[in-house]
Amino acid sequence: MALRLEGKIAVITGAGSGMGAAMAELFCAEGARVIAVDISGAQNGVAARIGESCTPFQADITKTEDVQAMLGLAVEKYGRLDILCNNAAIDGPLGPAAEYSESDFDRVWNVTGRSVFIGMRNAIPLMLRHGGGSIVNTASIASLVAFPTMVAYGAAKGAVLQMTKTFAAEYARQGIRVNALLPGAIRTGMTDQMPAQYVEAAKNATPMGRMGQAAEMAQVALFLASDGASFVTGAGMVADGGYTIV
Repeated sequence: MALRLEGKIAVITGAGSGMGAAMAELFCAEGARVIAVDISGAQNGVAARIGESCTPFQADITKTEDVQAMLGLAVEKYGRLDILCNNAAIDGPLGPAAEYSESDFDRVWNVTGRSVFIGMRNAIPLMLRHGGGSIVNTASIASLVAFPTMVAYGAAKGAVLQMTKTFAAEYARQGIRVNALLPGAIRTGMTDQMPAQYVEAAKNATPMGRMGQAAEMAQVALFLASDGASFVTGAGMVADGGYTIV
């Protein structure tokens, strides 16, 4: 069977753990060369585990110069950029919307929302040099339904979905596809830090009766990034075990 990303060059943010690490591993297994980006340093261990097809890079994705550097590394090392997965995010503290601090809101927005704009804005000119590319933005079902106590996260993820649609509409005829992955309750380091009762409630509200796995989300991202989704753009691909259908 042919590898689905053979010869593709990808940059994946939030690749130090969770869904980003799973994406890096799967994309490399499917033939891509990956720049694995994280702010934590954990991307080094991920890249070491994967091997030479994965290059670690430390960056703060809220800073334009860091984003330009991570994308520039792909071009410098491999000559092009084919895929960008804007996956990095934070959820921020939980709390009632009317009591949520402006500083916490701004921090969540900068990492989870604004960084996606910065990533796409700087990636698209590089993709256009070689006839196009594929962008996969990790949104969330929080961009579709309300999650009380998570006003900043929901606002940011809602913006990610809408930016996905806007960029997709503007660049479709130039060979760039832009799609969003909308995970439901997924077992990651982020959910491990949430109150147990909150996670349990999300699991119980999922018709499949379980949380999703990072590897399952990586499979959806792989489809959206690959030529198998050649007629898919501007989509919000829900992968939530049925959470939003009931």
